[in-house]
This record gives sequence, structure tokens and C-alpha cells, in this order.
Amino acid sequence: YQVQAAIAALHARAATAEDTDWTEIDLLYGLLEQMQPSPVVTLNRAVAVSKVRGPEAALAMIEPLEERLSGYFHYFGLRGGLLMQLGRNEEARVAFDRAIALANTAAEAAHIRMHIDRLIKESAERTPAKKAH
Repeated sequence: YQVQAAIAALHARAATAEDTDWTEIDLLYGLLEQMQPSPVVTLNRAVAVSKVRGPEAALAMIEPLEERLSGYFHYFGLRGGLLMQLGRNEEARVAFDRAIALANTAAEAAHIRMHIDRLIKESAERTPAKKAH
């Protein structure tokens, strides 16, 4: 529990996500993975990895977990977010749709819908409107 407490303390100390010591959190989750291996610990570590090494590295970490976390809202929410950061918006939309289907609360679903709305907005901005003749 000391490792989990250290992770929580690092989050609590940071005023914003940008102020979080993601490198230290990555290291602590790595230690926790060795002590208590689980797909959820790896998924949590992937969040830190995305901040330290980028979304591609985090996506590579979580892809092998898909079968074991096929019913887990947070897996698909994170997957969608990573894919969106990589500009893979169609794949992100599929992941976000799955996350909404697995959402346990209206708040979880609303959070994912915000990401989908952003994808739709970005897509509309990239696609020029057709002029009427």
C-alpha cells in the first residue's frame, strides 16, 4: 500500500496535471506492476507513460490488455484518448463509442461524449463546406 500511497501523494501535490511528476509515477507504477501484476495497474501506468514517452508508447502498452479489459470502461476511454492524440480519429471514435456503452454512470458517459464532440468538431473544421451553386 505504500507504493499506492506514494502515487496518490504525487497526484495530490500537483496543482495541475501538467505539474504532476509523471516520471516518478511511471516508476512507482512499474514497481507496483512487479509487486502486484494486473492489467488495471498496467493501464494506470500507461497514463503516466503517455505523459512521459508519448501516446504511441502508452498505446503499445495497453493493446495487449484489450481482451482482458474488454468490459472495462477506463480501457476504452484511455484507448480513445491516446488514438485521438495520434490523430487516428476514426479508431478513437470506435473506442469512445465502446466506452460509452460500458459507462457505469451518466458522468462517465458525458465525459466521453465531450471527446466525441471534439472529434466531430475537428473533423468538420478539416472538411471545407461545399458551396451551393
